Amino acid sequence: MANKITKAQMFTMIREVVADNADMVAFIDHELELLAKKSASKKPTKAQLENAVLKDKIVEVLGEFENGATATEVLKADVAFDGMSNQKISALLNQLVKAEVLTKTVDKGKSLFAVA
Repeated sequence: MANKITKAQMFTMIREVVADNADMVAFIDHELELLAKKSASKKPTKAQLENAVLKDKIVEVLGEFENGATATEVLKADVAFDGMSNQKISALLNQLVKAEVLTKTVDKGKSLFAVA
């Protein structure tokens, strides 16, 4: 399942098979244009925009810790995170690690995050 074929890839493969039929090629080209237009028009959702602001704040807060901090310490470090769950902070921290903005080290079962 790791190498799932996308709709655009499938249309491209079909186009190669029916290359001698001009009507089918025109139809497939049109469908590929629609797919490209659909994927290009994606804009961030409201939650993604809010999370971007929170991620900036997390990086700012983590800059104050010398040896890194846990998700709980980040949660308690700033009033901007009041009302948020530890799971939400952890998810945002892991997204920042994946984006290589932060580093993550595990020490005795505790995940410590620091600015990269």
